[in-house]
Formats: sequence, structure tokens, C-alpha cells
Amino acid sequence: MDDTEQQTYVLVTGANSGLGFAICRRLVDEFLDTRPPSHSLTVIITTRTKRKGDDTLLQLRKHQSKRDGRLKETSAARVTFRPEILDLTSLISIQHLSRKLLQSIPQLDILILNAGYGGFTGVKLLNGAWTVLTDWKHAVTWPTFKESAVGLLTKPQSLGPDKNPSTVNGTAQPQDNESPPLGEVFCSNVFGHYLLTHNLTSLLSNDRSRPARIIWVSSLEAYAHSFSTADIQGLSTPQAYESSKRLTDILALTASLPSTSPWTTRFLTPPPPPSTTLPSPPEKPKAKPRIYLSHPGICATAIVPLHPLMYYLMILAFHIARLLDSPWHTISAYSGACAPVWLALAPTSQLDRLEERDGVGKWGSATDVWGSERVARTEVEGWGYGGVVGEKGEGRRGRMRGARDVTAEGREAFEGLGRECWGLMEGLREEWEERLRRVEGGL
Repeated sequence: MDDTEQQTYVLVTGANSGLGFAICRRLVDEFLDTRPPSHSLTVIITTRTKRKGDDTLLQLRKHQSKRDGRLKETSAARVTFRPEILDLTSLISIQHLSRKLLQSIPQLDILILNAGYGGFTGVKLLNGAWTVLTDWKHAVTWPTFKESAVGLLTKPQSLGPDKNPSTVNGTAQPQDNESPPLGEVFCSNVFGHYLLTHNLTSLLSNDRSRPARIIWVSSLEAYAHSFSTADIQGLSTPQAYESSKRLTDILALTASLPSTSPWTTRFLTPPPPPSTTLPSPPEKPKAKPRIYLSHPGICATAIVPLHPLMYYLMILAFHIARLLDSPWHTISAYSGACAPVWLALAPTSQLDRLEERDGVGKWGSATDVWGSERVARTEVEGWGYGGVVGEKGEGRRGRMRGARDVTAEGREAFEGLGRECWGLMEGLREEWEERLRRVEGGL
């Protein structure tokens, strides 16, 4: 076994709080529990600012130290944390980090696309109280009382000539004076991750025995009615977050289908390296990374701004929902990290066997009424539990009220939606990459 097989490089976006921070802690715990002492782990933690990165690094080292003290072992030589700055609403920031990583790490084994932004402004108190009291478990699993801003945009990707240039890590960046708007929720949750993944495909493509993994983190609230390809950025809907998560589901679940391969092949093909006069040596055939889909169940995070009293009432409501037999109320972010970390560290043969037998699925963090954790398949409208026509969902725990078993027509429509979404996303990627190339070439 060569050194690359013994080293595991993981990148986690949005690592400074909530689910992202819990994913990092759980990754360390489970890696040390399941890998031989000769294996090492490097966790690349991305945050929007250096201060957040430094704080996250300090807290992760404290967690590691407490674990070592409890188990009377030393893991510092096996686990390395590397903070990096990444703003997923800035294409320049994505480009900067991508280039930095391409020049500084030999491989990337696992990419966990976790960072997200809800665009929520609060909750409708009266509506929320009524629906929770009259339909408790359903209301706190698929809530209808959250309020969101509509039409949120990122800051302009560039500034005009009469304004100060943008900077990344103190370095002035090229400007494009005619950039079209980008939806903030869309860019934070989907498009920023999409560009980052494409930029890093040369690190994710490898000739090792285990293919690299791209793990999208979605949500239970990925409603079909919230999404339209005519508004792929979710700029016109009051459910921009839910729309972005539906898009995430569609892209991840259809990524391995032959009908989407014209676009997924382009997406997973590494960008050309900078021009050089030296001939490139022939490369060995490299395995493409695998794409997986997860969600954290329902855990208590700060994605919706709440008064402290409301936050604790929310946690109480989640505990009651779990007692009412909801499998999805993981409540703690650490429990919510169960499915993403399982997808990151489970043997490739196990994941292949499960998805070959039952179809490509959406893997969710779940618990029983006592909080014992497990990973469970989650139904997706139009796809079912694995894209298998005829599969029955009746009687399954955690099924959304009104859900229907997948039909041949529904499955075909979902696949068609996948083709359309992949085509639109590749078009957007190529448009923005060309825009960035033109701007850089004009410097």
C-alpha cells in the first residue's frame, strides 16, 4: 500500500458552526476509531473569514485533546487541521482557493459540500403555534411557517472602474463590469459548490483503489413544488432554500445516469492546466469520483434567526416529535452528521453494494425515540427511495404525508428534469468561467 492509500484528505465547507463543525468532529472520532494507526487524516476546514477559521481550529483541537484524554491516546500525529478561507458567494474566492489547493495538496479523497444559507428572516408565530399544536410531528418535520426574503443576490462579482477593486487575502482581483446577478441562496448552497467541485476534479480523480467521494448535504425540505427550471436560481420564490435543496437532490441522484453523461462528463473532467512548453507525460487511467447525497435529519442550528427563548422551545418541540416516533429529529448537530460522515468513511464496497441493490439514494441521519443513531434512505418525490419503479413506501417510518410511490412516468419525468438541470448548470458554469477568463486576460 502506497502513502496515498494511508493518507486521507477531506474538505468540509461551512466548518465553523452547526452541522459543518459537527461533521469535522465526527470525522475525527470515527476515522480514529476505524482506521489503522498507520493511517492519517487531513481535514481542510473552510470558513468565510480568517478569524472564524482560527476559532474553528482552536475548538477542533480542544475536541481532539478531550478525546485523547478520555481514551488515553495521542492522535495529534494522525490528524491535521488546515483552515482555508472560502466565500461561496464569491466566484473569485472559489477560484483562489481552488488554485491554492491544486498547488499544495496531492489528492482530495472526500469533498463534503455542507455550507449553506437559508435566507430566512424568522417565523410566522401564530401560524407556527397553531400548526405545531394541531399537527405536531408533521409541522416540525416539514414546517410551513418559516419566513424568507425573496430575490436575495450576492454582492456584485466585480466592481466598476470607479470603485475599489475586490480583494482576496489582501490581493486585488480582476474586475468584470457587466456581470449578471447571482442568487445568494443558490450560489451559497449549489452553484458555489458546483464550481468548487469542478475546479478540484483533478485532485478528486485518482488511480487509487478507492474512488474519491463528493457528498452533497441536502435537506428534508427539498420540496418538488418549490423548484422550477425557469427560475433555477430561486430568485422569484419565497422558498429559495427549499428550491436549492431540490436542485441538489436532482443533480446528485441523476449524476450517474447514462442520459446525463454528456454534462456530467464535462463537469467531472478536470479543467486544463496552465499552458506550458513542456510536454505532458502520459497519464494512467483515473477513476472518476462518486457522487452521494445526504441530509442531517432535523437538528437544532442557527440557520433560522430566532429569539433565544424560541430556540429552546424549538429544541423542546423536536424532542416531543421524536417521542411521537419521528425518525428524523436528530436534534444535535453531531447526530445530524451521522449520514454525511458514514458516506465519507464507509467502505466503497459497502456503498456500491447498497446502491447497486436498491438504487442510488438520499441517505439521511435518523434516530429512534431514545436517540440511537442510524442512517436511513429518504424518499424523494419522483425518485422514491432509489429510483426503482414499483418500490412501496407505505408503512415506512418518516414518510411525508401525501407521498406517492414512484411510477414509471414519474421516474421518467425526474430523469428528464435531471438532464435539464445538468444542462443548465453546465451552461452557467461555462458562462461564468469564460467571463472570468476574459477579465483575467484583460489585466
